Amino acid sequence: MSTQPLPLDGVTVVAVEQAVSAPFATRQLADLGARVIKIERPDGGDFAREYDTAAHGLASHFVWCNYGKESIAVDLKDPRGREIARRLVADADVFVQNLAQGAAARLGLDAATLCAAHPRLVAVDISGYGAEGPYAHKRAYDMLVQCEAGLVSVTGTAERPVKAGIPAADIAAAMYAFSGVLAALLRRGVSGRGGPVEISMLESLAEWMGHPLHYGMHGGQPPARTGLAHAVIAPYDAYTTADGGQVLLSVQNDREWRRLAEQVLELPDLGTDPHFATNTARTANRVRTDAAVGLALGKLGTQEAVDRLEAAGIACARLNDVTDVAGHPQLAARDRWREVGSPVGPLKALLPPITLPGGPEVPMGAVPALGEHTDALLRSLGMTDEGTAALRRDGVVA
Repeated sequence: MSTQPLPLDGVTVVAVEQAVSAPFATRQLADLGARVIKIERPDGGDFAREYDTAAHGLASHFVWCNYGKESIAVDLKDPRGREIARRLVADADVFVQNLAQGAAARLGLDAATLCAAHPRLVAVDISGYGAEGPYAHKRAYDMLVQCEAGLVSVTGTAERPVKAGIPAADIAAAMYAFSGVLAALLRRGVSGRGGPVEISMLESLAEWMGHPLHYGMHGGQPPARTGLAHAVIAPYDAYTTADGGQVLLSVQNDREWRRLAEQVLELPDLGTDPHFATNTARTANRVRTDAAVGLALGKLGTQEAVDRLEAAGIACARLNDVTDVAGHPQLAARDRWREVGSPVGPLKALLPPITLPGGPEVPMGAVPALGEHTDALLRSLGMTDEGTAALRRDGVVA
C-alpha cells in the first residue's frame, strides 16, 4: 500500500471563478489533492452552469472544470459577503480569480491586496489581456482572444479561417495558472513567502502560437492555412478510405516516403521520382502528392489502410469524432475512465493525465451543486446556524 500522499494534500485553494480559465486551473489543483473552495454568486452561480444541459441536465463545461470542489454561494457585493470571502482566504494557501478586469480590486480581492495582507498566500489574477495596456479592459471571451492571438488566422482552410473547436485561450491560461501556482508554492517552500501570479489569456495563447509566429516573424509571411494538412510537410493530411472512414498520415522524411510508396501505395517509382523524392518537391507538388496517396488509400478499408501504414512504419491515425474518443480502445486498455458524483447522479470522466505511479489515485470528487457546502463552510468559520439563516434571508448566501 502506498505511503506517498498526493502532492497538494493539505493545500487549500479559494477561488472566485467563472467560465473556463480559472475553474480549469483550480480543477488541476484539486486533481493533485488540494481542497478547492469555489465562491459563486447566489443568483445562479458560475455562469458556466447554464451553458448547456448536455451532461444529464448539467452543463458540460461546468462538469469538466469543477468536479472535486466545494461550492459556497456568497454575494460579494454585500460587505458581509466580502468578509466571508476574506475569512476563507485568511486560512488558504492559494487564491485564484478571473473576474472582469478591475472587479477583484474593487472588492479587495486582487492578488496585490491579498498578498500584502497574507504574505504566505499565492494569489493568481487571470485576465484577458493583462492589467495594463490599451486592451486591459477589453472584453475577453475565448473566441475573441483566439482571434487577437492569431490562432484563427492559421486554423481552417485556405478559403476560410475557423476558431479551434476547444476553448484554446481559456485552456492555455488555465495551464499557465496551474503551473504558476506550483512554481510559487515551491518558491514559498524556500522563502516562506507566496506572492502574486499574473496570467493573461492573450499572452498564454500567443506563446502557444510559437511555430507559426516565428515562421511569420522570421520568414516574412505567415504560414498558409491548410486544413488538416501541414503547411510545410507533405504528405500530411487525412485521406478517405473505401468504407468512408478517414485516415491521417504523416511522412516526416524522405526515407518514410519511399517506404510509403513501396509498401502502402504499391507505386515504388514514386519513391525516387524527382517530383516527389524530397519533402521540398512533394510540398511544391502537394496536389499531385495528395492525389496519389488518396487514390491508393481510397481502394483500402480503414483498418487495412491503418495496418499497411503501421507495417511500413508510417505515423497514422484514424480521424475520430468525440464518440469514438469516448470508446477509444487505448483509454479503455489503460483504465482511464472513472465516475464522478453530481447532483444528477454519476457521470463518466477521464482520470487526469498527470499520473504519479506509486501514489494514491486522484480523488475525483463530485460536481458540486450551487451552494452545496455553504452551511458547512460557514460553520467552519464559527458562524452559528442562526447567523447563517439570517444571511440566507437577506440573500447574502445561498
